[in-house]
Amino acid sequence: MTGRHRPARRRLAAALLLLAVLAGGFGWWKVRSWTPDRARFPVQGAWLDVHDGAVDWPMLKAAGADFVYLTASEGPDRRDEAFGPALDAARAQKIQVGAVHVYDLCAPADAQAGNFVTTVPRDDKLLPPAVALDLDSRSCPEPPTDAALQSELTTFLNQLEKHAGKPAILMLSRNVDARYHLSATIDRNLWVRGDFLQPGYARRPWVMWTATDRLRTKAAQGPLRWVVVQP
Repeated sequence: MTGRHRPARRRLAAALLLLAVLAGGFGWWKVRSWTPDRARFPVQGAWLDVHDGAVDWPMLKAAGADFVYLTASEGPDRRDEAFGPALDAARAQKIQVGAVHVYDLCAPADAQAGNFVTTVPRDDKLLPPAVALDLDSRSCPEPPTDAALQSELTTFLNQLEKHAGKPAILMLSRNVDARYHLSATIDRNLWVRGDFLQPGYARRPWVMWTATDRLRTKAAQGPLRWVVVQP
């Protein structure tokens, strides 16, 4: 290439680089701001816990949260210290609230149920309780057999639902359902997880979906887990 063509080539390369940077920036912004289409999923909300830090509840409602699920308890003895204040704050904004128990596959069902019922008030206005299940090598390095898990989980659900007065929702990760097939063996409404694309791993239709855990809003400093309800 002759010398007089080199500046034109450099200008073209710079323009292409700028275009790539702009496209990448738009993609990054889209990931941080994306939520499912309201026309397809008119009821949307968030799943929050103490790790989300301070929440601006009016801003969360303005962002489109019709409901929130708040982590209340985890395993046999851990409680989320943000649960009580967040419950009051959400209700002050007329946002519906549900409670989540993070289930420990290795812990006794009775102790886990006791942790939940002493943390979450008996209140008909609460949404159905949700039970989050995942394979966690830290809390449960040797997962139980299928039969053992189903027996303990059934015991836990019976006690949880007696307290709540309504059936629970099973929040199943992809790996726990692949291991234990709970979506096929336990008859409860399902809550699935998967960023941006509707997950297909459950063995029957789901009612709730954590569509992204990267949503950035003015309601919180960090990213939020955004949840939609199947109409």
